[in-house]
Amino acid sequence: MTPSPLRFRKPLPIIAGILIATLANHSFAGALGAWLTALLTPQTLRWVLGISFLGMAVWTLIPDKFDEGDSKVTRFGVFGTTLIAFFLAEMGDKTQIATVALAAQYHSFFAVVAGTTLGMMIANAPAVLLGDRIAQRMPVRLVHAVAAAIFAILGVVTLAGGGARWGF
Repeated sequence: MTPSPLRFRKPLPIIAGILIATLANHSFAGALGAWLTALLTPQTLRWVLGISFLGMAVWTLIPDKFDEGDSKVTRFGVFGTTLIAFFLAEMGDKTQIATVALAAQYHSFFAVVAGTTLGMMIANAPAVLLGDRIAQRMPVRLVHAVAAAIFAILGVVTLAGGGARWGF
């Protein structure tokens, strides 16, 4: 999860930092996913991806932890601190793993990176802009449950070979 934007009170540099960090992170993940498709046979890739999506479903139900003490503004300012912190926090996180899996499954680097980045911005920009006003009203457990269900469905469909039937 992202650092509390209320600590900095500067939403635009925070949003810009999140965007640049997400683009870099998801571009790396998308490239890794595309590279994996060249290494693995379609059958092996289907099993790896299906099991990965099911693993993501379980992992999504585990809440993220963030230490507010880690969000101090450093000499890099609000933008630089957000960029570095967000990039590092997302390395190996659920969204990066999902981006790897989606890029491997759909063979569309730019569409996957654009889609996962857009999803991150849709999730994070309102949190930065609205802060505590939205955080207290957001049913986080429900959001996690819905995301887990989506990953579980993707996993089952992938394992069943549904993507191949639909031309993916």
